[in-house]
Amino acid sequence: MPTPCRIAIMGVTGFIGKELPALLAHQGARVTGVSRSGKGTVNGVDLWQTPEKLDLSGHSAIINLAGERIDQRWTQKNRRKFYESRVEFTRQVVKHIRELPEQDRPRLLINGSAVGYYGNRGDEVLPESSAPGSGYLAELCREWEDAACEAEKFGVRVVTLRTGVVLGKGGPAFQKLSAAFKLGLGGKLGNGQQWMPWIHVDDLRSAIIHAAWSGTLAGPVNGVAPTPERNVDFTRKLAAAMHRPAVFSVPAFALKLVLGDFASALLEGQRALPVALEKDGFTFQFPSLESALSDLVG
Repeated sequence: MPTPCRIAIMGVTGFIGKELPALLAHQGARVTGVSRSGKGTVNGVDLWQTPEKLDLSGHSAIINLAGERIDQRWTQKNRRKFYESRVEFTRQVVKHIRELPEQDRPRLLINGSAVGYYGNRGDEVLPESSAPGSGYLAELCREWEDAACEAEKFGVRVVTLRTGVVLGKGGPAFQKLSAAFKLGLGGKLGNGQQWMPWIHVDDLRSAIIHAAWSGTLAGPVNGVAPTPERNVDFTRKLAAAMHRPAVFSVPAFALKLVLGDFASALLEGQRALPVALEKDGFTFQFPSLESALSDLVG
């Protein structure tokens, strides 16, 4: 993708998106931030829009990271929010692309997704070519990706980024985990044998930028580190890094009682690997959990 260029980011005020504009601006890109309020103070954004008044003409790429947080009870009301903020919003973005004159259309759409696409697959190794799984989250991700891939009909290169657990200071996952361990309440979830595909937030942002400049990366991309961990091993290594015990175990029935259907996302696992990223020449700064924890805890 040539520079200078203009890139629109949906979800630009979120944990992953808020650092992207400055990184892209450093490489010569100009960034349009899309937020509900149509304004913000994100470093690197020089133009703001609202989802209701999108104008993507003249943009080279779109990075769509919008989506209601999934780490809450999956009530009917929340399921509707999950669907609207992912599937329906992505359809709106693609509809806007379709309605633009061909010469004004973006050439790239990087769209969010999640490793939940694969469902609960036990010890099966999961490259991007793996079939979709079953269950609520798998179906949601499949529809989300299908909505994004409609843009391919209009000459757009589409990347669907299947993220795992994103570890970063200030991020919801690491914040909750570290808080529990600081109180001495950390421990494995269920039997602890489920795989946890994770990624350091710096690597995820770098992967998004890599996808933006790559001329070859397309289709599903596992946004995970090359070394997934079983929950019990993840717990042990985090406890060691924080110099805290990991003596507690949270039974599956207790998680389901407290979290409802969302507990399934914590008790089921995906042994996903970043085959597409590594094949495209991407290099991880934090390829092992130990290196990631050394950065985050140290």
